[in-house]
Amino acid sequence: MAPLEEVTGYVFRNAYHAYFYPFDKYFAPFVAAKEQKGRLFNYKERNDILPENNRGIILIPQILTNNSEAFIRTARGMQEYGYEEINLNLGCPSKTVVNGGRGSGFLQDREGLRKFLDKIFEQLDMKISIKTRLGRYDPEEIGPLMEIFNGYPLEELIIHPRVREDFYSGTPRLDAFSGAYEVRKAPLCYNGDIFTVEDLKRIEREFPQITAVMIGRGVLRHPGLTGQLHGKDLPEKSVWEAFAGQLRDEYVRISINEEKALFKLKEIWSYLRWSFPESNIWDRQMKVAGDLETFLYGMRNLLDTYDPEKIPEKRGIPGLHNR
Repeated sequence: MAPLEEVTGYVFRNAYHAYFYPFDKYFAPFVAAKEQKGRLFNYKERNDILPENNRGIILIPQILTNNSEAFIRTARGMQEYGYEEINLNLGCPSKTVVNGGRGSGFLQDREGLRKFLDKIFEQLDMKISIKTRLGRYDPEEIGPLMEIFNGYPLEELIIHPRVREDFYSGTPRLDAFSGAYEVRKAPLCYNGDIFTVEDLKRIEREFPQITAVMIGRGVLRHPGLTGQLHGKDLPEKSVWEAFAGQLRDEYVRISINEEKALFKLKEIWSYLRWSFPESNIWDRQMKVAGDLETFLYGMRNLLDTYDPEKIPEKRGIPGLHNR
């Protein structure tokens, strides 16, 4: 499962893992490494990676930074929690992140990136994977970037075949991904626009030697997708009811007040609504709800419309490429 900030935290991961076809690995939303020495993790970051909050799943923490010393300190802090693999975020397209030279903004500083990787591989006794885009401005940037990546013993290289300027719009740039595929040395994972079974088959036909596929937005809008990809039937309504109940109970339990719980549930259901034939109930009853009771009334109404035979087609959904 791909990491999405504020969405795929431990509450969502655990509920998803309990009721839908499980992922082999889950990547945690990034921890922004602190350059000043002191506390490594804030309260939310620490809770998200605590082993007791992630029982029964393989979790890979992710770090966002362009400072090698900060990365090393943060990785060692994660190692103390028992983690053996750390993922470096070179893909985040957020304006504030990119303007700070982090995430996909780090990709334009190839010499700085090389020095960064030299230091972290020299000083850490951990597995290191990378999640990246093709470049910041131009997909041709992936060529020289692959020369850099191929110089290190990466546990895995995950490529989202867009540049930063694409954000999530348009279609994946498969020609540029193909170039990376041909020269790869590390195990290569494809990430981007897997919304249907046919999407996966197409990628597997074009790139038969990729070792994994990472899915994010596709499974948030259609949690039954992973089961379909493994030849399983879509879940029954009772599964959805149990899943929704666990999300509700856990967000209420961990939130400091009802308002915070309502905010989190709205964030999650802004994606999940697309698995229902009458998703307009979201707009009419859930999105506009001013209190938790009203929201949950709308949620129950939406769940009542669930029909495995009427899962809406994923293409053409308004806002599909906005995250």
